[in-house]
Parts: sequence; C-alpha cells; structure tokens
Amino acid sequence: MKVMTLDIARLLPRWGDAADRPPDGPYWFLIAVAVISTVRSLIHMLAPDGGAHSIAGIALEGPGGTNVVAVFAQWGASQLVLAIVYWVAILRYRMLVPAVLAIIVVEQLLRLLAGELKPLTVAAPPAGAYYTYVLLLVAVAMLIWSLRTRR
Repeated sequence: MKVMTLDIARLLPRWGDAADRPPDGPYWFLIAVAVISTVRSLIHMLAPDGGAHSIAGIALEGPGGTNVVAVFAQWGASQLVLAIVYWVAILRYRMLVPAVLAIIVVEQLLRLLAGELKPLTVAAPPAGAYYTYVLLLVAVAMLIWSLRTRR
C-alpha cells in the first residue's frame, strides 16, 4: 500500500534537487495563472482607465479619479513582477513551482484580508473578486498536490 505524505522541504529545494520536479498538474496550473496574471497586469498598466471603471466599475469622476487610475497602473506593475516570478519558475526553475504556489496562496489570502479591512464600494463586485476565491481554493489544492510524495 502506498502512503502519501507532504514534503514541506519541496517548498525551497536545493538546486541539486532539479530531478525532483513537481507533478505536471500544478505546473500547468501555474502556466494558466501566469498567463492570466500577465494579461491582467498589462490591462491595469496600459488601459486608459487601468480597468478601474471599465472592469471594476469604480467611479472616476471628480478630482480623485486620476489618482485611482494611477494606483491601478501601479498595482498592474506589481502584478507584472509576480507574473515574471511565475514565468521564471515555469521556464527555468520548475522545482520552485511549490514555492510559487505558496506565494499565490499567501497573495490571495492577503487580498481577501485587504478587502475585509478596506472594502470596495461599487454597485457589483468586479470579476476579479470572484477570481480571488476560485484561485485561492485551486491554488491550495495544487500546492498540496505539488508537495505530495509517494513512499
């Protein structure tokens, strides 16, 4: 009988452990997240309103509107940095996939916390609000999968 255990040491493997790659499922999941994150970050950086009104439904009228757009663009830049980390793990350091999945889980938890501490006031929640919940649940499952070892 095969027993599955979690190997926490896989979160930060030694460089010599490259042969101990995570399963394909978490790897392909990370590719999907990297694509979505790259596109989202570029929209926030390059769209005229940063997606603040056109996607999130945030009112931009008044003197603070340009500041909201600027914050969205800066948020997009931060998202792009994370997307680059995802791509580095995907393209060069596959053994870091579990660590990157842990980063994704922590980021989503912090987004939820920030949303509770400073809720957004809009007519309807933006699509990204639902994405956070879905991404968190699937990322936790993928993280657990990537840490499992057969003994």
